[in-house]
Amino acid sequence: MLPLTIDHITKHYGKDVVVDDLTFTVEPARVTCFLGPNGAGKSTTMKVLLDLATADHGRCTIGGLRYRDLPDPARTVGVVLEPNAFHPARSGRNHLRTIADGAGIGRPRIEHVLDAVGLTHAADRHVGGYSLGMRQRLGLAAALLGDPPVLVLDEPGNGLDPQGIRWLRDLLRERAASGGTVFVSSHLLAEVEQLADDVVVINHGQLVTTGALASLQRSGTTVRTTAPERLTQILERAGATVHRGRDGELVVRGMPIDEIGDRAHSARIALHELAAQAGSLEELFLDWTSTGDGTAGDGTAGEGTADGGTADEGTASDAPAAEETHTDREAVLL
Repeated sequence: MLPLTIDHITKHYGKDVVVDDLTFTVEPARVTCFLGPNGAGKSTTMKVLLDLATADHGRCTIGGLRYRDLPDPARTVGVVLEPNAFHPARSGRNHLRTIADGAGIGRPRIEHVLDAVGLTHAADRHVGGYSLGMRQRLGLAAALLGDPPVLVLDEPGNGLDPQGIRWLRDLLRERAASGGTVFVSSHLLAEVEQLADDVVVINHGQLVTTGALASLQRSGTTVRTTAPERLTQILERAGATVHRGRDGELVVRGMPIDEIGDRAHSARIALHELAAQAGSLEELFLDWTSTGDGTAGDGTAGEGTADGGTADEGTASDAPAAEETHTDREAVLL
């Protein structure tokens, strides 16, 4: 079993700090979902993990080794980073043959993964005519070619229809149940609630929270008071983590609810609400990533954006996928 370790990673692009002293661990036999607004640093963190970007400080390891030091990376880590990392004039089958040949993987495995991702019927069509959902399935097929124990997937659900999302969820749960390490970024929070064992949440390149999703959904306390600044100071001095929610309420973590009430009473601060937080992941995410004025943060430095939406899988996209300059590097990873 191979854990992923992100150890005090810092990464700058120019003057922008895209990842800021980030530390967390992705455990085997669990599905860990990586969450954050657009531009939070998720894709950059994954690229540092895979030696596609160099950290200014810190290191990332896969089972204790840098990616570049793995003896057989194609059979260790399956990667999906870009939905367009294909030559548009190649067929899906030929794309997989190119990767398999480079990694020393036999041709029978190609037919197996094409069937597993539901692309056998389109395997001989040009990738440039694939829909976004079909390109995502082809990327997943490439990631699965070496039957790796580790999967690192950046927004693999983008473009999948509801049946495809259900299929992907079952696939990832099955990989984790067999002892695999599954690390997935996503904006599809309703799906994350059904998929994730653990979550890692970042904003502006910094860790916001990490842990078992079920525990995190029970760990917060909502507090409403006419003296939020004063109460925040008192609770933070006592070791709690406090931030403002979207509607001006305080969201307190790291302190039992009765202690919050006792400390407010001792300071003669009136409370209008003191309740355990048990909201949906969407509500928690917006609280975790809200700015001081209660709005959701949406960083833009260093990373591109993704809308997290879905698209029709069954039809080809209107415009052919553009050929990417990094295709060969992605193929080596996959």
